[in-house]
Amino acid sequence: MKFRFCGDLDCPDWVLAEISTLAKMTSVKMKLLCIQVVKSMLADHSNIDYAKVQKLTADAKFDNSDIKASIACLELILSNATKYSVDGETLSNELQQLGLPKEHSVSLCKTYSDNHSKLHTKFKAQSLRLSSLESIDWRVDYVISSSELQDVNKPCVQLQLTTKDIDGNQTAVSFTASDDKFRLLLNDMKQALSIMENVSGGTD
Repeated sequence: MKFRFCGDLDCPDWVLAEISTLAKMTSVKMKLLCIQVVKSMLADHSNIDYAKVQKLTADAKFDNSDIKASIACLELILSNATKYSVDGETLSNELQQLGLPKEHSVSLCKTYSDNHSKLHTKFKAQSLRLSSLESIDWRVDYVISSSELQDVNKPCVQLQLTTKDIDGNQTAVSFTASDDKFRLLLNDMKQALSIMENVSGGTD
């Protein structure tokens, strides 16, 4: 059976197993666990309060492996639902089909719906983390090229690009291009920009 939050694919077997584990918790405590997981996801998985998670899962008698697997399961469900733009009602129905009790599904999806926009913004910012272009310096030099008949001044473009990576480190890249090669480069860049603008416009 295919599920939207799985990208219209089958649900992984390990997620099915962990859904059964999550069903052992009360719906109220599972909602509180979901809130902790969402906070962790929004903070790059750096601030999950394991002491609080252990208290939330104590009644269900989760051991450390159960806790880690449950967190991983909730992260997958929440991140995939965000990635594939699954609405809360559809996600709740799919989780119930997989065996998660209705009250648990409603609790999870309430947390998901409340934080969907934040998760979407976070994932969008992380989806393409490339170096950014900080500055471009250029000049045109004229190189004398001798032919059989006369000396010819040919334009030559000197370019220096300064980029900054995601850690803030800057790198300068310099190169020289002939007039013909620079025109080809400029044309290719214009085409690439047009494609990017079309893709961006289609996803808004």
